Amino acid sequence: MGLILRNVDGKVGTLTLNNPARRNALSMELCGEIVAALEEFKARKVSVVVLRAEKGAKVWSAGHDITQLPKVHNDPLAYDSPMETAFRAIQNYPGPVIAMIQGSVWGGATDLAVTCDLAVGDETSSFAITPVKMGLPYNASGIMHFINRVGSNIAKEMFFTAEPVKADRAYHFGILNHLVPSAQIEEFTFGLAARIAANSPLAVSVIKEQFRILSEAHPLSPDAFERIQALRRKVYNSGDYEEGIKAFLEKRKPNFSGD
Repeated sequence: MGLILRNVDGKVGTLTLNNPARRNALSMELCGEIVAALEEFKARKVSVVVLRAEKGAKVWSAGHDITQLPKVHNDPLAYDSPMETAFRAIQNYPGPVIAMIQGSVWGGATDLAVTCDLAVGDETSSFAITPVKMGLPYNASGIMHFINRVGSNIAKEMFFTAEPVKADRAYHFGILNHLVPSAQIEEFTFGLAARIAANSPLAVSVIKEQFRILSEAHPLSPDAFERIQALRRKVYNSGDYEEGIKAFLEKRKPNFSGD
């Protein structure tokens, strides 16, 4: 059994996160399997993909596998990192990817959820983006995912507090397109996927790509880009980042100094 289970029913494909022992952490291996599965679905002309955890999951995903984060002096969220590669595979997939959320979503997995084209959650779903708990510098593309989904005001609150956003607020903020009772979420989500799949796959694909291009149409000068990179290096070269990882591995509260 892989870390990602694959199933195709007509024009709808399902990817199920399948590592409950690690709370479906976004390890290098799991992210690699997401990319491979999407490539397979693309070759099979699967029109719509549903990304989910096992039925009734308490944790949809715990986010980035902290044990695999690089140590100090290395960018933890580089462009070619497995998690970022998986996010781009979802964005570039030629059909909608729908996140079906049951349980809590943490850290980079919240980014995964908002990177999906649509999201359907039940009353058990919650979302927390937690880099400040680790002293970790989030990347610009990830921050833009949140700005595009919920706006800068809500994105700032989520990043600054790192507190979970419960299902009703997530629906109000726009993280969830639909908030559905747990007993109905599978029927609702796959019904939504089937309705989309009944439309022209070429038209849907082209419109999705237009949305992607337009959402990324934010001109950035070379000076501003270099400034962002310098700001991020300041964090991942810091004592706070080293302390954040150490505290997590030692299962204690971090003692951040701001240096």
